[in-house]
Amino acid sequence: MAHNKKLVLGGVSLTKERPNRFAMQVMKEIRDELELLIINSGFLIGAPFIWIGLILRYGLVSADKPKYQKINKKHGDLPVSIELDTNELSGANKSKLKRIMKKATLVALIDIANKYELKAEEFKKLLDELEEISSHNG
Repeated sequence: MAHNKKLVLGGVSLTKERPNRFAMQVMKEIRDELELLIINSGFLIGAPFIWIGLILRYGLVSADKPKYQKINKKHGDLPVSIELDTNELSGANKSKLKRIMKKATLVALIDIANKYELKAEEFKKLLDELEEISSHNG
């Protein structure tokens, strides 16, 4: 895959529920925000991969850890997925959907950092801030 992205987000439904209408727009916003942080923080320095492909799986539970596939040597990506509860996504407005998806993306990035001994301080700080906002907004 020829591109210069460091973070690629995608979504897949594991149920018959239709994806939230804001999902693609929100994923693009999250990718743009967090990709900049990945680059500026030096997150990928020393990583055995060049970029991360994260699939948000719209399922029946919200997972607290991502699932990994082998690093793709040909394209340099680390394929990762994390499951989100469709029931939380389907009726969410754009800002709530963004909080849910951003939290899942941050959880995945922090787990990747722990697994591959990469810098995660900025992502942990963002996750703490996001959880603080979520606790006030419900």
